[in-house]
Amino acid sequence: MSSIRFVVLCLFRHEGRILVGEGYDGVKQEAFLRPIGGSVEFGETAEDALRREIREELQAEVTGLVRLGVLENIFTWEGTPGHEVVAVYDAHFVDPTFYEMDRLPLHEDVWGSEARWISLADRPPIPLYPDGLLDLLEAAV
Repeated sequence: MSSIRFVVLCLFRHEGRILVGEGYDGVKQEAFLRPIGGSVEFGETAEDALRREIREELQAEVTGLVRLGVLENIFTWEGTPGHEVVAVYDAHFVDPTFYEMDRLPLHEDVWGSEARWISLADRPPIPLYPDGLLDLLEAAV
């Protein structure tokens, strides 16, 4: 990738947990976690992009979007360098039953088949990307 992507991610938080998808880098042979979200399209606001991504990936509606901060993410995935500017948001599901499920089906080819809630009491067992996300979350508490 030779351009910078503008990405939005949502840190759904509930009872000391956050919702994440699990990805896998076959070149590094590394599993990792990342909050739900995706790229902002041309002419789209960050908030509109986040609502669209949540609809596409979780088939859910959100409310109460609050930007927690912005991270710069320079990385290599599947052997290809990448560069993202990541706007990180907090939000709430309109439907409260999403908080009662341990795992939620994901409708996105990049991720596995589900998102899951992980506890923030301990550090995640595998890397949580982008770097700096946990620091941003701790500052927002």
